[in-house]
Amino acid sequence: MVERVLVAMDGSELSKRALRYALDAHRDADVTVLHVVGEPSGMMGAATGIALADDSEERVRELSEDVFEQAGEIASEHGVAVGVESEVGSPASRIVERAEEFDVVVIGTHSGSLADRLLVGNVAKSVFQNSPVPVTVVR
Repeated sequence: MVERVLVAMDGSELSKRALRYALDAHRDADVTVLHVVGEPSGMMGAATGIALADDSEERVRELSEDVFEQAGEIASEHGVAVGVESEVGSPASRIVERAEEFDVVVIGTHSGSLADRLLVGNVAKSVFQNSPVPVTVVR
């Protein structure tokens, strides 16, 4: 029986679909939404501000607010509450690291452009290949 579900969300339509799927498929489970903010680097845009912020934890929370608001609205539509957490790092690595605390991971997949796949990588594929628990990929 699935008791704890980790849903990776980035604010995309497919990640919202993943949360809806998790809430429908695992009605009695505790669901946690994880938003991973990319590691600070010259190429990561808004995430670079984390390293420069006076309070980096607060900055990570600010970068996650929209995703958490979306998750709350979806959970409310289902009449439940979800836990929300944010982390900094490589999304695939952080999701895989956290996966061992859960019974299943639910993640949306992007079939983005070649440029998207080359620059960002395929997070869902990496999570699927490396997760210590079952992964449901929602499209």
